[in-house]
Formats: sequence, C-alpha cells, structure tokens
Amino acid sequence: MVFESSDIPMPVAGMIIAVVSSLINGSTFVLQKKGMLRAQAKGSSYLKDAVWWSGTLSMIVGQIGNFLAYNTAPAVTVTPLGALGVLFGAVLSWWVLRERLELLGQLGCVLCCCGSVVLIIHAPHAQSITSTTQLEESLLDPVFVCYVSLVLLLLITLIVWVAPAHGSSKIMVYVSICALLGSFTVPSSKALGLVAEEAFLGGGSPRALVLFLGLLGTLAASVSTQFLYINKALEQFSCNLFEAVYYVAFTSSVLLASALLFKEWRELTVVDSLAMVCALVTVFIGVVLLRVSHEAMLTWTKGEDGHKVD
Repeated sequence: MVFESSDIPMPVAGMIIAVVSSLINGSTFVLQKKGMLRAQAKGSSYLKDAVWWSGTLSMIVGQIGNFLAYNTAPAVTVTPLGALGVLFGAVLSWWVLRERLELLGQLGCVLCCCGSVVLIIHAPHAQSITSTTQLEESLLDPVFVCYVSLVLLLLITLIVWVAPAHGSSKIMVYVSICALLGSFTVPSSKALGLVAEEAFLGGGSPRALVLFLGLLGTLAASVSTQFLYINKALEQFSCNLFEAVYYVAFTSSVLLASALLFKEWRELTVVDSLAMVCALVTVFIGVVLLRVSHEAMLTWTKGEDGHKVD
C-alpha cells in the first residue's frame, strides 16, 4: 500500500487521510447548494453552474480520499471522523449560505471535535480480515447475507414507492436511501483494497478478479445512486439540516455493516469499546445539536424570583 515504506503507521496514516477527506467532503454539500441557488436565481439548470461542479469535484476527491482511508485504517474509526466534515460544513454554510450557527450549533461543533479525538485514541490498530479467502467467508456469512437482503428490500421500497410520494416533503426518505446505500459503499471500498493485489499482481487469480469486478460494480451503483438522491435532497432542504441528519444515519448504517462484515470490534479491548461507544454518543449528540440549532435558539429569561433561567 501507499504508506508501507513510511515511518507513519498505516492506521495513523489512514486517520490523517480520513480527517482531510472529511474536511473536503464537508464543503461538497455547501458548494452544491450554493450552485443550485445561483442557478435558480439565473433561471437555469445547476448542471451549468461552475460552483455546483466545484462541489461535485470536491465530492470525487473526498471519495478517493475515503477509499484510501478505508484501506489503511479500520472502518469503525474512519466513518465517525466524518463528523469533522459536518462541523466544517456548518461553519462554511454559515459563511457561504448565510445559514446561522447559534450557540447550540457551536456547542455541537465542540462535541464533534471531542468525540472524534476520543475515537482516534481508542481505535483498533489491526485489520481483522487480511486475505481474499477471509473476505469471501465473511461475505457468505448468514448474518451478513440476511442484513444485505433486508437493506436491499428497504431500498427498493423507499426508491420505488416512498420517495416519489413523500421524498420532497420528508427529509428522512432521502436520508434513509443515502444512509442505507452506505452499507454497500464503504464495505465495497474497503474490500476492493483487499482483493486488488490478488486479482492483478503475481499472475492474478480469476476468482479474485470476479470478486473485484463484483465489488467495483456494487461501489459504482451505490455511489451514483447516492449522488442522485443527495442532490434531490439539497434541492428541497437546508444544507446543514441534510448534512447533520445524513451523517448520523450514514454512520450508523456503515458501522453496522462493517461490524458484520469485517468484525473489527474483535480487535478492541473492553475499555476501548466503552470509550468508542461514549465517543460515538458524544459525536451524535453534537450532530443533533447542530441540527436543532437551525430550528431553535437558546435564550435566557428572568423568572419571577428575579434569577435568570433557561
């Protein structure tokens, strides 16, 4: 891999890439939303707007960074670091889109940072699956197969019946579609790195090549569908609102899928496991505060006894 000859341990390098990618991804929704608003003001399609395309380019670069991060660090660490993207996106949307960031939102940003730091400290430092054979066994595990089947059933229901009827008025419809697709996007990205070497180097293995192509097709289909519904959501809802809710749902979906497929939790001690659960809760609360800050303002009034109360 890229960092094998470096003095930086691979999990650390992966976390560094994940942080940079999160910041890049945090700008994508804001730039795309800005492009849509500019296009609406001009009465033209956002596909002709340079700012929207800059956001799309940022998304591509961020996804490439995520691919590298998932193949150099555990997914259970990389995915929650996306909270930094929510934080950066909140600040950027306040500056670019003039979407206010009240005290609750600022507290949410602080909690996101604190939770992310704890996640980095207590993250697993080893990969549970290191070969194509192990990956194939995990893909055929009955529990994982049942999970994938359930996700596919939910996606079909949401895309075919629910989204056309309620997508434009219920943000959770588009969020659920994009989040459930994360169950395929992230595991596919990580699995591709494991299979690529055996598929193309040392003469190549036909079996590994078939698995590689299947994973690549899954990744392409899930990313393109996510891209479609992300833009549908941004056309209808606030950028900060969508990004915050999307992060929580996406992270939950990815962590569950990664835990079932890669079983990275086996590398954690009891103390590290508890610390990571607390860190995840902290990050989620931070994201919720960011979400609430757009609909509620923290104010102080005087009670009957003359003291200030919330």
